[in-house]
Parts: sequence; structure tokens; C-alpha cells
Amino acid sequence: MPAIAYQTAFQLAPVGMVLSRDRIIEDCNAEVARIFGYPREAMVGQSFALLYPSSDEYERTGARIVPVMHAHGTYSDERIMKRASGELFWCHVTGRALDRAQPLGAGIWTFEDLSARRAVTTELTPRERDIAAQLVNGRTSKQIGRILEISPRTVDIYRARLMKKFGAGTATELVQRLTGN
Repeated sequence: MPAIAYQTAFQLAPVGMVLSRDRIIEDCNAEVARIFGYPREAMVGQSFALLYPSSDEYERTGARIVPVMHAHGTYSDERIMKRASGELFWCHVTGRALDRAQPLGAGIWTFEDLSARRAVTTELTPRERDIAAQLVNGRTSKQIGRILEISPRTVDIYRARLMKKFGAGTATELVQRLTGN
């Protein structure tokens, strides 16, 4: 297949795609620009931090990605991201490092907007967003604590806050409300 066909496929892909190096967007397709609400040209050359609700979440997510990429070469999760308008939304993110030894070096990332089936309806703190994302991905308090480098008891405290904010009586009900089911 000629190189031009690959470029066309990249630009017309039905999911948002980004080519990155050291967490800088080197190229992106029209779909990722549509999802995040930026002109494509405004995204190229920018840090992925542009797409996060806070710089703290950008840093913590990067730290979580490194060991997973070292081990598997790929990373995937569902998390709350931020559009150019400031709107927060759920997004499925998947990435592959071109070299496992440099997990945040050159890579390709895909972004799928989940807002049509899962809306962000309650204002959450950055740490609550971290916990919610891990709960949605099916993790236990112990697993979340290990991933976020906090105690499982701290996770339980945040889970209780989330349950109160979402009016959920059980952890299962909380996940259902977070996922819009």
C-alpha cells in the first residue's frame, strides 16, 4: 500500500488517533480534533496536558502508564478528559509504545468519546475522577490503592464520597451510575 494511503487511513479513521513523542502530539487526525474541540493545527506540537482536566491528573496518569507500558507495550483505560470548551467527558484511551523501553517516547494513541452513553453529571475532584476511572475499569480498593499509590482505606473514603455524590447505596450501584447504566 502506498504511503499516501496510510496517511488517508489515519486522517479518515473513525476513532481519534494521535502520533506522539515524549507526550507531545506530533500529529493527530480530524476525529481527535472533533472529539476534543480543537482545530487539528492547534493540537499538533502541544503536550497531552492540554487534554486533561488538571496538570496533576496529567502527571499522575503518565506515572501510571509507565510500568504498564514497560510490561506490556500497550496501555488502555477509561478516564475523564477535557474538551477545549472546558467540558469534561468520559473517554476510552488506548496506546502503544513503539519501544517498550521508552513507554512515553514515540507511540500511537486512540481516543473514543464515551459521552453519548456515559455523561459526567456530577462535579468531581481530581482524586475522585482518578478513583471513579479505576472503579469503572473494575478494580478493587486494594488494586486502586496500588495503582494510585495510596492506601486502600483512602480509596474506601473516596468511594464513600462518590457514593454520596451519586446517591448510590452499594459499590455496584455506584459503578452503574458512573457508567450511565
